[in-house]
Amino acid sequence: MTEAGPGWRILRVADQVETPWKNGGGVTAEIAAMPPGAGLDAFDWRISRATVAADGPFSAFPGIDRTLTVLDGDGLLLAVGDAPPVLLAADAEPFAFPGDVPSHGRLVGGTVVDLNVMTRRGRVVHAVTRLAAGATLPPLRPGELAVLVCAGPALHLHGSDAPPALARHDALLIDGSVPPWRVDGPGLLVVLRPVAASG
Repeated sequence: MTEAGPGWRILRVADQVETPWKNGGGVTAEIAAMPPGAGLDAFDWRISRATVAADGPFSAFPGIDRTLTVLDGDGLLLAVGDAPPVLLAADAEPFAFPGDVPSHGRLVGGTVVDLNVMTRRGRVVHAVTRLAAGATLPPLRPGELAVLVCAGPALHLHGSDAPPALARHDALLIDGSVPPWRVDGPGLLVVLRPVAASG
């Protein structure tokens, strides 16, 4: 049964489609993409969740801008090009980097789960923000849409006509005008905007 209301739709973990990594090194659960069902070389934007169990290089994505955020685990040291490695932990801010620069990840401890947001340069831009409990969802500008991902055991939204609770790693797609719901639980908010609608 589809869980949806005016301007929103819930994307449950059970409905997220698993696909192999581009470099064959693992499996990613696709949360949402545009166009729907687009391959790895044809999407305008893609939001996915990956389990990283070993050190290794990241897949190359020419013309793609990426943001990586650790959801669970001890952390990941991410080296992008010749820059010093950056520590991404479950409490660290989202990290943006170009997908066409050689990158390598090294686990700090055990397995981590991360949220990966990718947008095609020149078509869509994105921003990822951590939301603490008590935060209010910001209004969207014309042409924007947002995806709110539960980054803890549960996430509840409070306010007029609020949707049902999200469980760990569930997501809420917002593609219309919704009330300024208050967030109860940690979340990651992804805002996507077509380049033609900027300014």
